[in-house]
Amino acid sequence: MSQQQHYDVAVVGLGALGSAAAFYAAHKGAKVIAFEQFELGHVRGASHDTSRIVRTSYEAPQYVALAKSAYKDWADVEKASGQQLLSITGGVVFLPKGGPLLARDFAQSLDANQVPYELLNSAQVAQRWPQFKIADTVDVVYTPDTGIAHASRSVAAMTGLARNRGATILEKTTVEYVKPKRYGGGGGVVVGTTKGAFHADKVILATDAWTNKLLAPLNASIPLSIMQEQITYFKPANPDTFEPAHFPVWIWHADPCFYGFPSYGEPTIKAGRDQANNYMTPEQRTFVHSPQLLQQLTSFMDGFIPDKDRQALRTVTCQYTITPDRQFIISPLVEHPDIILGLGAAHGFKFAPAIGRILAELAIDGRTTDDISKFGIPPVNAKL
Repeated sequence: MSQQQHYDVAVVGLGALGSAAAFYAAHKGAKVIAFEQFELGHVRGASHDTSRIVRTSYEAPQYVALAKSAYKDWADVEKASGQQLLSITGGVVFLPKGGPLLARDFAQSLDANQVPYELLNSAQVAQRWPQFKIADTVDVVYTPDTGIAHASRSVAAMTGLARNRGATILEKTTVEYVKPKRYGGGGGVVVGTTKGAFHADKVILATDAWTNKLLAPLNASIPLSIMQEQITYFKPANPDTFEPAHFPVWIWHADPCFYGFPSYGEPTIKAGRDQANNYMTPEQRTFVHSPQLLQQLTSFMDGFIPDKDRQALRTVTCQYTITPDRQFIISPLVEHPDIILGLGAAHGFKFAPAIGRILAELAIDGRTTDDISKFGIPPVNAKL
């Protein structure tokens, strides 16, 4: 194997997490190679389309802390790329009484991290945003730092920054195996691809739904559920009332859970159900949306944001990869510590620069100052 094929860090998968990891590893001065099995910016994973929610409003303090770090990292990416990637709109989380989450849990987590917020009742919501119709039995958490990340533009910016800092980016290159070199003597990992084999001291797997394919030959596995989800863009009767100055990002945190956006780049609003459990594998994915899920979403929207003249314009599918309790994975493999996993459990985009930076720190420095104790490798038999 030639010297030119040896790298400090190899990154597999160039969605949001992988592109961020490649950027930060290259930014730290490492010799980086990164692989994407499809074309850059493809629509087969979970990092495409226009918008993703960014927020600190979580019920667990570890997520709030990581989100605070992510905002700083987003600012670094914006400065380095010369692009505005975030639009801050403010956001509300609706928590029906008797639901799975409590407003006090959000308040305690936000307080622990000194993040500003407000607790609102239905009357206060109606006064600020009359577009919503909610009952008196719903608690509401408002965070002014909530907003929108431009999804595809952000991934392209981070991939471009990685390349500009010297990373070798190989698209349309399938990684067929990762093999710890100690099997054949020495350290590091051999990465076998459709364009040849490469050696790296550390490998970062940001491979989402394809993770277990690469782990199986290592006698390792992560409990994952994979499903096709969908969002719909609606045209309101009066688009002006849904501009970000007049309407926030929102999450209806119940079972089922829904979420949505103000107008963003076009006179539409985007909404979807979170985790509809439409199970599949990447090979089985049809990209055809479910009329039943669209009807469920439309029915919810009719009661929650009444607008008799609203029209559904288009529905876009995406892929969810869910871990037990939807916990992130940011950790080396226990048996193969030169292989580091990054998995966002279908809510990681908002954290992408922070997770990418941490993955790069683990690969290059062997440690990070961020608290990732919550984000280890789940046991194989963990309940999904």
